[in-house]
Amino acid sequence: MDSMLETDLRRLDGELSRLLGDDAGFLETLRGSNDVRILDLACGACDEAEVLTRRIARLRGDELPETAAGIRFTGMDIRAREIGWARERFRGEGAVSYEFLEGDARRLDGHSQLPEQFDLVFMRHQNLWNGRRVWEEIYHKALEKLSPGGRLVITSYFDREHEQALAAIQAQGGKLLVTHRNPFSRELATPGKSVDRHLAVLQKT
Repeated sequence: MDSMLETDLRRLDGELSRLLGDDAGFLETLRGSNDVRILDLACGACDEAEVLTRRIARLRGDELPETAAGIRFTGMDIRAREIGWARERFRGEGAVSYEFLEGDARRLDGHSQLPEQFDLVFMRHQNLWNGRRVWEEIYHKALEKLSPGGRLVITSYFDREHEQALAAIQAQGGKLLVTHRNPFSRELATPGKSVDRHLAVLQKT
């Protein structure tokens, strides 16, 4: 893995640890379940898959996250090539179950293999500015899939886009628990754009 990508993922994990580790309600949800389900929407090649499963295992109290049982991870993206890469990278990863589906995140009901609910729905670098109507539908589906006590976590590249995404999610029944400017975010070439620049945690009202 590219060293820059590794650094970005390590920083993402640190921010998730702080945000979710302080969320008493979410910790109660995790520790009260033997079957934790994670959904990563518009995941691309899903570089963050292992970061998410290991972080959830640690939050649940598993001493050895790499061997944690009872964690089911599902990634979905509309791009077949990226999903193919993810399937190759995360085959047979210990006790964690990984599944990667090619599909439209607005059409989750068309995938009968998906669980009814997930404890964590994640969207890294949500992309509201690349089709507001599309992403508003994705936000709606993400909230629909949350379990009682579940959390929706998003990250964003831009300040203003993050604000607009939060407003759109809250307009559809999401409750903002915390939003955070990542102090370790890596700046990109486009002015005002950086990796995981903002993170937010929401729940369903």
